[in-house]
Amino acid sequence: MGLKDGGFQRKSEASDQIPSSSLADIAFLLLIFFMVTTVFRQERERPIEWPEAGATEEIDESRENIMYIWVERDGGVYINDQAVSMNEIAGLVAPAWMESGRRLRISLRADAGVPYRFVYDVKEGIKDGGAIYVVFATDLERRMGRERR
Repeated sequence: MGLKDGGFQRKSEASDQIPSSSLADIAFLLLIFFMVTTVFRQERERPIEWPEAGATEEIDESRENIMYIWVERDGGVYINDQAVSMNEIAGLVAPAWMESGRRLRISLRADAGVPYRFVYDVKEGIKDGGAIYVVFATDLERRMGRERR
């Protein structure tokens, strides 16, 4: 009498099915992991030529109290990535100024080649909106921001 497979018998048969009972748990954990670790950008950088400055000051405010205003060479104005006209600036700044408890900081980011009349019009709109803290962003600030990331 010969022994089949060396005399040992398997207690259970191996299944060719992939167990799917825990796949929902794994998918849920992966979803939570990606939701927690994802970083959303607050603003998109506009393609401008940054002006140079000899000295700058860093803003120590939370991102929620900063409004980014971009001015392009052609006079296009963007507030927090939304294109606006010069006439709309005061109407957008005033409510944000009041909601922040008068702590709103405006980071004015203008191209180095922007005619000054556009920057002046934006400053007047900010002033009409009631905000008094305006920071003129420069190339040094942009480089410092990239190093922090």
